[in-house]
Amino acid sequence: MKKIKKVDISLFFTFVHVCQAQADYAPYFFDNGPNSKNGNMALFSIPEDTAIGTQLYILNGTDPEGDPVTFGIAFEPGFKDYFKVDSQTGIVTLIEELDREKQDEVEALISISDGLNKVVEKVRILVTDANDERPEFGNMSFIVNVPEDTPSGRSIFQTQAVDRDNGSGGSVTYYLQNSHNTTFAIDRHSGVLCIKTGEALDYEKSRMHFVTVVAKDGGGKFRGKYQVLSSSATVTINVVDVQDTPPSFVGLPYYGYVYEDTLSGSEVFTVVANDGDLGNPNAIHYSIVSGSDDSFIINNTSGSIMVLDYPIHLKKVLYELKIQASEVSPEGDVVAHAFSIVTIRVVDLNNHPPTFYGENGPQNKFELTMYEHPPEGEILRGLKITVNDSDQGANAKFSLRLVGPRGIFRVVPQTVLNEAQVTVIVDNSEAIDYEKYQFLSFKLLAVEIDTPEKFSSTADIVIHLLDTNDNIPWFSIDYYIARIPENSPGGSNVVSVTATDPDSGLWGEVKYSIYGSGSDLFLIHPSTGNIYTQPWTTLDTELKSKYNFYVKAEDTEGKYSLAEVFVTVLDMNDHSPEFNENILEKTMIIGAPVKIKAIDDDAEEPNNVVEYSIMQSDPDNIFDINIDTGEIKLKSYIKSMDIVQNITKQKDCKWSVVVQAKDRGSPSFSTTAVVKIDITEATQLKGPMAAFLFQSRDNPMKALGVLAGVICVMVLLTVLISTAMFMRNKTNNRIMPARHIIKKRPKDYRSRTVRTGWLIFKCSNSPSEKFVAEDPEQNRENLNCNKNMQPTAPLPCAPALPPPPLYLPKQNKQEWSVPTVSGSVASKSKRQSRENNSPNVSAALMSELKMKLQRKMMESNTSHY
Repeated sequence: MKKIKKVDISLFFTFVHVCQAQADYAPYFFDNGPNSKNGNMALFSIPEDTAIGTQLYILNGTDPEGDPVTFGIAFEPGFKDYFKVDSQTGIVTLIEELDREKQDEVEALISISDGLNKVVEKVRILVTDANDERPEFGNMSFIVNVPEDTPSGRSIFQTQAVDRDNGSGGSVTYYLQNSHNTTFAIDRHSGVLCIKTGEALDYEKSRMHFVTVVAKDGGGKFRGKYQVLSSSATVTINVVDVQDTPPSFVGLPYYGYVYEDTLSGSEVFTVVANDGDLGNPNAIHYSIVSGSDDSFIINNTSGSIMVLDYPIHLKKVLYELKIQASEVSPEGDVVAHAFSIVTIRVVDLNNHPPTFYGENGPQNKFELTMYEHPPEGEILRGLKITVNDSDQGANAKFSLRLVGPRGIFRVVPQTVLNEAQVTVIVDNSEAIDYEKYQFLSFKLLAVEIDTPEKFSSTADIVIHLLDTNDNIPWFSIDYYIARIPENSPGGSNVVSVTATDPDSGLWGEVKYSIYGSGSDLFLIHPSTGNIYTQPWTTLDTELKSKYNFYVKAEDTEGKYSLAEVFVTVLDMNDHSPEFNENILEKTMIIGAPVKIKAIDDDAEEPNNVVEYSIMQSDPDNIFDINIDTGEIKLKSYIKSMDIVQNITKQKDCKWSVVVQAKDRGSPSFSTTAVVKIDITEATQLKGPMAAFLFQSRDNPMKALGVLAGVICVMVLLTVLISTAMFMRNKTNNRIMPARHIIKKRPKDYRSRTVRTGWLIFKCSNSPSEKFVAEDPEQNRENLNCNKNMQPTAPLPCAPALPPPPLYLPKQNKQEWSVPTVSGSVASKSKRQSRENNSPNVSAALMSELKMKLQRKMMESNTSHY
């Protein structure tokens, strides 16, 4: 039983599976309508300007059983594959450019499949238009022949352009370029070209017209932008001539002449007329209408006028012939005609040209010799010329002019009737220059004015010029620059100057001379202009290196010009470097250099550039020297006296160095000197003063100069301080020696006595020595030991009875002074003690002495200030 059940169950599942296989339905597309972007592309349209790569549509469908579906797209054989589809998403993408004008719809086979079933549908995709085509003319140029008498407004040609676009982009309108400046107009819709109203064609004015017709479409979008496209074509309009213009005479007005020797039947004039219609001209026939008096006839076809009789038999002098020019058609009909007047004058024969005469008859050459530069307006009286024309009336009228260099002379008169005396006048004196021309040649030309023959004659005028001294010598340049070595011997050539005088003969000879502050050492050859140094000249750059002077070029009449000469004396290496002494002694402090200097008296580099070197030293290899500055210093390893003494093995540290000073000139010079150097250690002095003294050890004058400067500054400060104190005291109105005020004594005033301890009065036999003041300090020792003992100033004596008073002299160097009343008077206690010790002197005498002392001090101070 169990086995039977298992068989039944397997049969059941097999039955179910077969039933399911029979119920599997095919997938299908969604139909979402024409405006949908997904579905089965039913009624789908696409613009032709769609860019390649654009996603156009999404194929959309389903499977009834819910199985996944895939999509596909294919095209009929022979057609382009315009689209591709993503099999999973159904996105349709454009892969080929569309062109509606070539293919306005695309047929495609779209498919949907669930793996078992595949459904294929044929869809038709419409390609919509975009404005991508220009209007196109059938030809780019058209040629039209239009008669010139075509009336205005008439159509003459139709242009046509085709635009393959649809809608407004395919509509075409027409217009003309530069329509305002043309004779034609065009219908904007039909393209018919016509003559503009009010305009007319004229073959005689313009035989051809060029018209540019522009066709443009109605505009439309292309790739999202609105655009209007156009094209153009050129229409060439040839104007065809028609018979509408009368004939016209050529070369008006007409004048003819009959001369006395003209033969009968001779042609005297020819008229010419042309048909105004040049494109298709008719024949012209000529005839004389009136005015001939049977004396003239005209050729019917050529227009030649001939005289029928000899001129001497003609009755009138002037004839006016009325000539008719008739236009004759091929059928022989006179279509149009025109008239013109021909004036014919009967004249005598002009058979005499103008003729020139000299003093001896006809002459065709005249010569004259004169000096150059005559005054302007002067008449050339040496030329005696007469001109004559034997004809009469207008035939005897002629003009005169000079042919040759212009603007130099002029001739008078310029118009002559029959005969005249010819006068030649100077017009430009400056141009008559012997240095430019030794002779001037002209032609005197006489030409008839009013005659058709224009007879003429000429005469040669040759003017020989004589020279004058009208030029000054001129140098070729304004200044000369010369260079000469300083060791050049006397008589050496410096420079050569050149001046030229274009005058001839003696006037052209030039003599040279030099002058100026710098010319003493030089001389010049008067004829050649060569400048030399004086035979005794010794040029030395070190004394003077530059000279300048003037050179004068003078002709025989004293006319001259100047040029400046600059002479540079070139430095030569003629000095060797020199030391102040052959043996130099220097003190060198360890760590500091000593400097030597040699001077080369040459003026310029490199001759005066000195280089230093050590030739020999004892001991050797101890010193270095700076090649440029001459500074000598110890080797870097010598830093103390101990090292020095170890080298010398003795305490004496004075070493010798042979130094060479050599210049850089060519050839080079050199000199040597022995430098004795005393080696010592630096002192312990510190501070800026010590540094200064240390630096000035080799230049004591520098230290003295600084000391003198300090003293001058201190003196100046003292003077300024004293002046300031004096001005302050004066401003504050303090008592000054010149303004001492003596006040009136009060009634209870006790007379003051002067300290008289230093006054010793001694008697003398001489009246003048009755009172002598002695200084108790006179014999004191001079502590300064400078032998400047203080001179003893004599004191003024009181006015005693017999002897005259003795006044104090002016004391400029007085070291002590008598105190005044208001000045340095001692205190009262001291004064009283001194009064007790001094001799008793009369109060009147002391008062008089004080007054005289004060007066003398005031006078002394006044003279001092």
